[in-house]
Amino acid sequence: MKITVLDDYFDTIRTLPCFAMLAGHDVTVWNDHVQDVDRLAERLADTEILVLIRERTQIRKALLERLPKLRLISQRSVFPHIDIADCTRLGIVVSSGQHPDTPSFATAELTWGLVLSAMRHIPQQAAALKRGVWQTGVFHSVRGKMLGLYGYGRIGRAVAEYGRAFGMDVQFWAREASRDKAVAAGWKVAASLEEFFATSDVLSLHMRLVPDTRHIVTAADLALMKPTSLLVNTSRAGLIAPDALVQALKAGRPGMAAVDVYETEPLRDPAHPLLAMENVVATPHVGYVTRDEYEIQFTDIFDQIIAYAAGTPTNVVNPDVLVHRRV
Repeated sequence: MKITVLDDYFDTIRTLPCFAMLAGHDVTVWNDHVQDVDRLAERLADTEILVLIRERTQIRKALLERLPKLRLISQRSVFPHIDIADCTRLGIVVSSGQHPDTPSFATAELTWGLVLSAMRHIPQQAAALKRGVWQTGVFHSVRGKMLGLYGYGRIGRAVAEYGRAFGMDVQFWAREASRDKAVAAGWKVAASLEEFFATSDVLSLHMRLVPDTRHIVTAADLALMKPTSLLVNTSRAGLIAPDALVQALKAGRPGMAAVDVYETEPLRDPAHPLLAMENVVATPHVGYVTRDEYEIQFTDIFDQIIAYAAGTPTNVVNPDVLVHRRV
């Protein structure tokens, strides 16, 4: 079958052991990012199976209707970038495993790296040293501080374990059912949302971006944070109300931020407000970008392709398509 992989920026996929799973198929890998519908339609004209790397490319109705040979989209995790209803209408199967028992430890690790980087100003001090400046200030330890995790999910729980290992107190906030689970597991839960924002020295967001969580963090929430506190977001930019974080940082509550996600990606504007702030550590959505994580993710993605080719699609997120899927 003709398989196309989009957005493999560093040509990594072909170097993974799991790539051997696609032996015998006609595989094309693109290493740049293209969102223009005309260019994508040309690239994907003969594609039968499309492999996506997370949410790097938007797969919308205008493109789908120009891909008559497309039969399967195989990816992993959430899929807000795909018009699922149009895939169903057109007979295109979407397989996307949700890996319920496997957190992205790579994202949890980056979250913790951002915490330490921001609290100790590691990137700023390293950059200053290269300019001939010896030390730039006195910053913050994490031991004995309060780590707040907004969302009781797999990644948040992994970050909580890292925080506990570093001697932090840990508290959660989430929906009521999730708060009950956290308490049952022995974790502290804040008495209220207001207390959660006001008492967390490091507050890290770990929720999926769905309609109920979009803009769930408001300007009023951020205004409750301490001038010495840190807001970390390695989940999705849309969890925070538009422009609220920039304005909050200008107002001094919180005093710092560490972000890996943005409203528009790829972000290539060096004038973006967050990139211009000295109290912000910013990385280019690399939470999941490790060879180890790629091997885990693409083993799942290629398993879905093999299952589809065998006539038994798995992890189908639009099951109504199965009665009229393209063959």
